[in-house]
Amino acid sequence: MGLTKQYLRYVASAVFGVIGSQKANIAFVTLRGGEKGRYVAVGACEHVFIWDVRKAEKVLILEGKKHEVTYLCPSPDGVHIAVGYEDGGVRIFNLHNGESNISFSGHKSAVSVIRYDALGARLVTGSRDTDVIVWDIINECGLYRLKGHKDAITQILFLESKNLLITSSKDSFVKWWDLDTQHCFKTMVGHRTEVWGMVLLNQESRLLTGSADSELRAWDIQYIEEEVGEPQEKKVRTLLENEEEDEEGLDEESDFCPQRILSCKKAGSVLREARDRVVSLVTEPKAKVLACHGLDATLEVFTVLSEKEVQKKMDRKLKKAKKKAKCDGPEPVVERKLSDEIQKLANIKASSKIRSMDCLLVPNGEIKLALLLQNNTVETYTLKTTEKNPTGTKTSRLTLGGHRTDVRTLAFSSDNIAILSASGETVKVWNRSTLQVIRTMGCEYALCSLFVPGDRQIILGTKSGKIQIFDLASGSLLETTDAHDGALWSMCLSPDQRGIVTGGADKTVKFWDFELIKDQDSGKSKRLTVKHTRTLQLDEDVLCVRYSPDQRLLAVSLLDCTVKIFYTDTLKFFLSLYGHKLPVLCLDISHDSALIGTGSADRNVKIWGLDFGDCHRSMFAHDDSVMFLQFVPKTHLFFTAGKDRKIKQWDADKFEHIQTLEGHHREVWCLAISPNGDHIVSSSHDKSLRLWERTREPIILEEEKEMEREAEFEESLAKGDEPVVPGETKGEAEPAGKKTIETVKAAEQIMEAVELYREESEKLEEHSAACKAAGKEPSRYVLEVIKKVRSSELEVSLLVLPFPYVSDLLKLFNGYVQQGLEVELVCRCLFFLLRVHFGQITSNQMLLSVIDELRTNTIAKVREIRDVLGFNSAGLQFLQREIESKEDVMFFADATDRFEEKKRKRKKRERAVLTIT
Repeated sequence: MGLTKQYLRYVASAVFGVIGSQKANIAFVTLRGGEKGRYVAVGACEHVFIWDVRKAEKVLILEGKKHEVTYLCPSPDGVHIAVGYEDGGVRIFNLHNGESNISFSGHKSAVSVIRYDALGARLVTGSRDTDVIVWDIINECGLYRLKGHKDAITQILFLESKNLLITSSKDSFVKWWDLDTQHCFKTMVGHRTEVWGMVLLNQESRLLTGSADSELRAWDIQYIEEEVGEPQEKKVRTLLENEEEDEEGLDEESDFCPQRILSCKKAGSVLREARDRVVSLVTEPKAKVLACHGLDATLEVFTVLSEKEVQKKMDRKLKKAKKKAKCDGPEPVVERKLSDEIQKLANIKASSKIRSMDCLLVPNGEIKLALLLQNNTVETYTLKTTEKNPTGTKTSRLTLGGHRTDVRTLAFSSDNIAILSASGETVKVWNRSTLQVIRTMGCEYALCSLFVPGDRQIILGTKSGKIQIFDLASGSLLETTDAHDGALWSMCLSPDQRGIVTGGADKTVKFWDFELIKDQDSGKSKRLTVKHTRTLQLDEDVLCVRYSPDQRLLAVSLLDCTVKIFYTDTLKFFLSLYGHKLPVLCLDISHDSALIGTGSADRNVKIWGLDFGDCHRSMFAHDDSVMFLQFVPKTHLFFTAGKDRKIKQWDADKFEHIQTLEGHHREVWCLAISPNGDHIVSSSHDKSLRLWERTREPIILEEEKEMEREAEFEESLAKGDEPVVPGETKGEAEPAGKKTIETVKAAEQIMEAVELYREESEKLEEHSAACKAAGKEPSRYVLEVIKKVRSSELEVSLLVLPFPYVSDLLKLFNGYVQQGLEVELVCRCLFFLLRVHFGQITSNQMLLSVIDELRTNTIAKVREIRDVLGFNSAGLQFLQREIESKEDVMFFADATDRFEEKKRKRKKRERAVLTIT
C-alpha cells in the first residue's frame, strides 16, 4: 500500500478588529454589580460583544455558531439578553455567565425585531419572512405564529394592560392583535410609505410612528370598556362579525365601531429636521425621552412632558392670552397642540452616519445615549434634561479595537508574533497571541504592505501611488515616496531581503533598494529609505508582482488577463501565461520555484509549471472573484480567498480541494500566512479580522467529502414541505414551530424507541443493548427519549410521526400517567396528538378503552398535581406575609430609634450653645 499525503486541519481561532456589526442594533445592558449605562451590547458578526464604555474594553463575548446577529433585546430584569440571527433562530443568553440554554427556531429568514413582555415570560419576534411569533420562555416553546403582514416586520410593541400586540411592517400597515384570541382586530392604513419604527407614550395612551418621510405621526389610543361579565365567546364573535368592515380602506382619521376593544385617532404630527426615513425611533423605559435618527449623522432628542407639566404650560399660555385680550372683551381660548406635549430637546451630531442607538434616563435627570456608527465605532453621549438649552456631551468613543474602513492588506512579521493590517485611513499592528493593538498610525489608503527585515519598520503601498515607511518603535511616519502615477497595487520583498519590487496602474514595475541615510531631524541617527534602481515598462496596468524564491524570475500579472514572466537580472521576457478570461488578481510562486498559482476574476485558479509555462490544471475555485492566493511556506499547498466569503485550501500536486474555512459574512479581501504556516489571518468587508490556526488533527479527504454530502442532504431535508395538520385551515394564527434537521432527527429517535419497545414487549426476557445502556425498561426508555427532545421542537417532532406510532404512544402515556411519571410533559404530548389525530383516534375501536382510561387517569393526576401546587403556593404566600410583617415591625422600630437619636443630638447641641453663651 502506497503512502498517503497527510493534511492537517485549520480551525477558527478568534474574531477581532470588529467593534460593532452593521446588521444588529446596540443596547444598554446591566452586568452583575455594574452601574446602568456603563455596558453596551453590540452584534459582532456571529458573536455578541459586551463593551465597558468607560474603560473601552471588551468584558464578555456571547459566542454564536455561524449565522450573523441581526437583533438584540435585553430582558426586563437585565439578567438575560435575547439574540436574533440571520437564519431566523433566537437564542437567550445569561449575562452573568455568558451561557445559552434556550433557543428557538421558527422563522425562515433573518429576525428583524424582538420584544419581551413586562414580566419577561413571553418573547415576541418579527422577521423578514413577514411572520410574528410569540414564544413562551418558561416552557421553552412556541405559542403561536401570527400571519397577516405582506413585508418585513420593523417593530413590535406590547400593550400590557390589555394583552394586545402592535406590529408595524414595511408593507406600510400597523396591525393590532388580541393575544387572547390570536386575531388581528385592526389594521391602520394611515401611512403612505413603510413604517420603520414606533413607540408608546403617555402610559400606553399614545402611539408615535415614523415612516419614510420627515413626519412622526401621533395616534391617540382610547380603550372601549367591555360590558361587565361579557363572555370570551361574545368577544370572539364580535371580532369575526366585523372583520369584513375592518378590511375595507380606512383613512388616517378612521375609528372603530363601539363593539371593538379600542379606538385609534390621529392626534397630529411632529416634524423632524431630517428629510430621509426614520432608522431608529427609541424611548427610554419610562417613555419620558424620545430619540430618533435617519440615514445621516444627526440624532434628534425630544422630551415628552407629563400631564401636569402640559397643564402648567397651558395655564401660562392662557394667562398670557388673557392679558393680551383685556381690551377686546371675549374670553380667549388656547388650543392644545401636540408640540406642547412633545418638545425638541437637542440635536447631537455624531462623527459618522448612525446605524443604531439606545437611550437610558438615569435618576439625576441625565440621558445616556449609545450610538453604533456605520464606520465600526461606538460613541456614548450624555444630555442633561434639567438645563434650559441642553447640549450633548461625548463621554466615550470605542475606536481602538478596529478600523473605520475595510482592511485591504495584511502581513505577518518574521517571528510569527505581530500582524499588520492597513485600511483606508490607519495601519495597525496587533499582537497575535493577545489580539491587542500594539500600534495605530495614520496612513493613506493602503493596498499592499510588508514588514521590513528585522520587523522594526513597515512599508505600505497606497492608492495614490506612494510608498510610506513607518517606524514601529516610535509609531511615526519616516518617509513618503512618490513611486507610481496610479494606484500601487502590489509589492513584494526580494528573496535576498535587500529591496522591494512594486507594480502600479501606471504600467510600470519598479525596483527599489533599502538604504540607511542620516536623519535630518536628529542629525546623528540613521533611518531607512528606499532608492529607485530600475524600471520595467509594460503595455498594461500591473495588478500583481512576485519574485520566485530563488530570485531568478519575476512574475507580473497584467490587466490584459495574462501573466508575464521576466528574468530578474536582465528583465528579459521569458514566458507568457495566458488562459484566464478575466484579469489575474493574485498569484504566488511555490518555495522551490517550480509552480506558480494564479487566481482570477473569472473564479478559476490555474496551476502552471515555471520551467515551460505549461498549465498543469485549471480549477473552478470560488463562486465569485478570487481575491488572494498564497502558498503555505515549504509546501505545495496553497490558500485562496474569494468574494464568495470563503477561504479554501488546495493541493497543487494532486489538484485537490482539501478544506473550506467558512466564517466571514462578506467578501474576503485578503489573507496572510505566518512564516511557519501555523496561522492564517484574513480580512473581510464585514470589518472583521479572523485568525485561523493549524491543529494536529489530520484531514481524510474521503471523510470530508462524505460529511459535505451529508450536510447537503440534511439541508435539503430541512427545506422540505412543512408538515400539515389534518383538517386545519390556514388562518391568521398558526403553530410556531418550524421543520428543521433537529426536529426530523428527534422524530426518528422517537420512532426507533417505539419500535424497540414493540420488540422488547414481545420478548421481555431478553433486553437489548440500548435499554441496558440506558438502564431502563423498554417503556421507560421511550420516555427518556421524549424527555431529551428540546421543548421548542417537541410539537413539530410529534407532528411528523405516522399514526401506528401514535397508537403505541397513547398506550405508553396511559402507563406513565398511572405511575405519575413526568405528568406535565406526557399531558402536553397527549393533548397535541389528540388534537392532530382526532379523526383517526375517534374512528379506531381498538383505542376506545385506552382513551377512556386516559381520561380518568389524566383528570385525577392533574387534579392531584394542581392540589400540590395550590398548597405550596398558599404556603409560600403565608411565609411571604410573615416575613413582610416582621420587616415592617423592624422598620418602625428602626425609625423610632433614629428619631430618638436625632432628639438626643439636638438636645446636646442646644446644651452646647447655652454653655457657650
